[in-house]
Amino acid sequence: MDSRAKKRKRPWKYALYGVLVAIGLVGAYAAYQAYGVYNALDNFQKDETESRFENIPVEPVNLPPKWEGKERVNILLLGGDARDSEVNGIARSDSMLVVSVDPLTKKAHLFSILRDTYVDIPGHGKGRINTAITTGGPNLAMQTAGDLLGLDIQYYVYAEFEGFKSLIDAMGGIEFEVEKNMKYTDNADGNRYDIDLKKGLQVLDGDKALQYVRFRHDAMSDFTRTERQRNFMKAVAQEMQSTWNLIRMKEILESVQPYIETNLTVSDMLKLGQLGLGLHMAGSAQVPPMELIREERVGTASVLMPRSEDSLLEYVKEVLAEDDTLTPVPDTDNADGTDARGGSVKAETEGADTGQ
Repeated sequence: MDSRAKKRKRPWKYALYGVLVAIGLVGAYAAYQAYGVYNALDNFQKDETESRFENIPVEPVNLPPKWEGKERVNILLLGGDARDSEVNGIARSDSMLVVSVDPLTKKAHLFSILRDTYVDIPGHGKGRINTAITTGGPNLAMQTAGDLLGLDIQYYVYAEFEGFKSLIDAMGGIEFEVEKNMKYTDNADGNRYDIDLKKGLQVLDGDKALQYVRFRHDAMSDFTRTERQRNFMKAVAQEMQSTWNLIRMKEILESVQPYIETNLTVSDMLKLGQLGLGLHMAGSAQVPPMELIREERVGTASVLMPRSEDSLLEYVKEVLAEDDTLTPVPDTDNADGTDARGGSVKAETEGADTGQ
């Protein structure tokens, strides 16, 4: 083989080296990201010296068996305002949501619990459900919420306001439709948590997103706020599944790690993460629903009483059996396009698509 033939082959050799180097760099970056994600997830669990719940007496509670990966899993999301901390350093739950996931159907449902719901707190008598965490920590909060919904709650995630803001900022904001102007002046902390939002489609950064999910200064107060929280959390869950945020997962997790505490292990979170890629949000609801509550006064406080515990448990079962993403197929009994009741099939279908 002469020297000219050798020269013609060298470019292929260099190209091969270039491909191998690129593959090596990609592999190194993937390993770096995987190591960072693992460490960030591992730091979500706090030891006794780091836990914000270390001063709360540990009491025996009836928690469900460990999640094995195939049965329904339920996670209690607790949002706390550090400014509202009581003597033990823990704030009452400003927000309480339960994510319920069926691994077999890949369907998730989201329940928001009205924080003034008056319930039995095991071992402590009656009280507002948002005080369970200050009474006996997250385990007692899980059992209390589980008793209310009739669900085995295996896990909790506790986050402070600043953690929520950091999450949204790390994701680059969330595009969201703000349904009306919202304004409220909060004189605490130098007006750091004032609310001033304008109606319309916009990208909400962490500060604006927190304003949106906290706003309750309208006619329906906490009732409409919990609905806003569910809608926004669904938007967050959808955005987290985007390719860009999956690539940046290490940075996202590291940004929120200081503000979050959970009993989820890394292996639990990885199992949930695998489910998350194929999950879809099948429905959401407020608990208790409007038709199953009544307002009463206990001492000087106004609370919300469930009208019937059995009816409430049945309501939760009904929500879990539904899938709001599926459009019902109307009965078409008549050849002229009307259903058995005489209504237009086309009109009903259009109404379902537009939310009318």
